[in-house]
Amino acid sequence: MSPVDELSGAAAPIWMWTRPHEVESAALDQLRTIADLPYVHHHVAVMPDVHLGKGATVGSVIALRDAVSPAAVGVDIGCGMAAVRTSLTAADLPDDLGPLRAAVEAAIPVGYRGHAEISRRVRGYDDLWAGFGDLHPSVSGRSGGLDRVMAQMGSLGSGNHFVELCLDTTDAVWLMLHSGSRNVGKTLAEAHIAAAKKLPHNAGLPDRDLAVFLAGTPEMAAYRRDLDWAQTYARYNRDTMLGLYVEALRTQLPRLRVPTPPADGPHAGDAAFAAVNCHHNYVAEEHHYGADVLVTRKGAISARAGEYGIIPGSMGTRSYIVRGLGNPESFHSASHGAGRRMSRTRARKEFTTDDLAAQTIGVECRKDPGVLDEIPAAYKDIEAVIAYQDDLVDVAAELHAVLCVKG
Repeated sequence: MSPVDELSGAAAPIWMWTRPHEVESAALDQLRTIADLPYVHHHVAVMPDVHLGKGATVGSVIALRDAVSPAAVGVDIGCGMAAVRTSLTAADLPDDLGPLRAAVEAAIPVGYRGHAEISRRVRGYDDLWAGFGDLHPSVSGRSGGLDRVMAQMGSLGSGNHFVELCLDTTDAVWLMLHSGSRNVGKTLAEAHIAAAKKLPHNAGLPDRDLAVFLAGTPEMAAYRRDLDWAQTYARYNRDTMLGLYVEALRTQLPRLRVPTPPADGPHAGDAAFAAVNCHHNYVAEEHHYGADVLVTRKGAISARAGEYGIIPGSMGTRSYIVRGLGNPESFHSASHGAGRRMSRTRARKEFTTDDLAAQTIGVECRKDPGVLDEIPAAYKDIEAVIAYQDDLVDVAAELHAVLCVKG
């Protein structure tokens, strides 16, 4: 139980579950800058899907003492994955999955869109909406803001967010999706990142994007309040989308049944294995190496012993349901996906729609220029990423997509 390698040149140790030569130099420099923060506790853990991010490196796990950096969470607060194993098998699916994809696209708004009507399901999240008025004024002060935020509940977004229909190695049908806190999380994050940069104690930082809030201050309390709210919104968003997904599929697959998702925390048994909902951009209060700390996972999942998580690949490749091994050296963490190996701009320059079609053979999905930057070749080899973290997780199920909806 030890990291694959260690990156030198920083105040705190940087333990990596990959090889430094496989990571772009800008990301390595960014990791060193993070590890130089005076609040870092013990070390920085780096997952095998690591790549350059805005503010903080994607695939980083950072434990801070009495401080938190909003940029180390990112602007999609609470972004994560959900997956459920259904009662169906491959034999229950029609030969032509096009109508199924059309039904899902009609039920779940993508891109910047939200729902035209706010459903009774969404209005029922009373515990969440009751706290809306206490959020940062950039959100709570907008005229009609609550209605817009409620309308985006149950919507996908764009970029690498997706909805997939998958088969595992036993031909069981799984539903899987990736999304977060939508525009409300982005707005809250940007407001707090900007506020942190103005605080006097951050004036000497080598990268002001890593500005922190300190424990016991009003600024920290305000950020933690908004952060917790947005993380809850993100989880409810995934739950809502799963409900819409199931309803859309049942119009053509009436025998479809799914389990009830379990509550948070480490789980055991078949029910937990078959229904998982996990963040991979978030903050949690945890205890590591003798101290109570705030752990920021940006592009990483919690992988406590027995805890189930999801590590997706890309369009046309494998994804994995995993069970955590509770490795203390990774702060009980694992990767959040395959991780990009090239920027979106570079992918659009290097590949064509013919390449996209060739790399997504057998997957019912868009194959047009609008999703070219999501081509599988733009991502790292998911099998290699999984192999690098065999001391962090066990593979519980291996999935491959047969249908994919992108924003």
